[in-house]
Amino acid sequence: MPDSAEDLERKHSNSGSQVKDDSEYVRLVVNDEPRITEPYILQSPVETRKRAIKWWSKALMWCFICIVALLIFIKWGVPFLFEKVLIPILRWESTAFGRPVLALILVASLALFPVFLIPSGPSMWLAGMIFGYGLGFVIIMVGTTIGMLLPYLIGLLFRDRIHQWLKKWPQQAAVIRLAGEGSSWHQFQVVALFRISPFPYTIFNYAVVVTSMRFWPYLWGSIAGMIPEAFLYIYSGRLIRTFADVKYGNHHLTPVEIIANVISFIVAIITTVVFTVYAKRKLNEQATLGAQGSTSSHDKFEMQKLPPEKPKHGYISSL
Repeated sequence: MPDSAEDLERKHSNSGSQVKDDSEYVRLVVNDEPRITEPYILQSPVETRKRAIKWWSKALMWCFICIVALLIFIKWGVPFLFEKVLIPILRWESTAFGRPVLALILVASLALFPVFLIPSGPSMWLAGMIFGYGLGFVIIMVGTTIGMLLPYLIGLLFRDRIHQWLKKWPQQAAVIRLAGEGSSWHQFQVVALFRISPFPYTIFNYAVVVTSMRFWPYLWGSIAGMIPEAFLYIYSGRLIRTFADVKYGNHHLTPVEIIANVISFIVAIITTVVFTVYAKRKLNEQATLGAQGSTSSHDKFEMQKLPPEKPKHGYISSL
């Protein structure tokens, strides 16, 4: 009997401690729950409405600022660019060089600017303004093709350094890695989408060498992706020259020409937006599929190195 009494007392003490532990656990859980749900409880409809009003106020304010800046640019900036930049350039090109020499200068600028990460848009505009759609298109495509090959070949020499540099931006590196995956047709499509999308292709020319990208899909995909941009720059260059002739020359637009220019300008803007949105959406879809196929975050964000000898013998010899 004394043993049974001691056993009962021991069980009672153990059950008491267990109840204490359970109550302590319940207390901690109960105390933690309001902290987790507190932000959601505080989001009342009034605060949600205030946040929406604040967001729309900022959006309207920025729209107003952009409209005012655009009006100021149209009022004072455009005349300044026409009088101090565009007209002197047009006069200079008509007197300083012959057209063959000027064409070579534009091709050289389009080829060398991407090597130094300099935007080549002004040279494309000049090609469109001076040479028009036919010869201007040839100049742009020849120059930009060389401008895509030179960074690619230079990047092969510094592939390991570029690989280490891209590790600082793992998400962008994961998007670039998409270009080197899949078949040649897939690589062609992805490279063309990169050229159309807002992704800075001057950086893409160097970064693509650390992927498994083949040379010919890179070349033909780059050319296909640059065709819409080339026509857009030629069109905008011709339109700028038309405005310059109307404002500072003796040329007068007929109502039919005005309507045609307005319609073509709207079509060009819509086409550019559609191409850009489509390219960005397709790249996002490819990135999502690549993320789903990855087994770990290391596989998702780490750039894969090419074999050290394969690109040198395989790609350069194919030239």
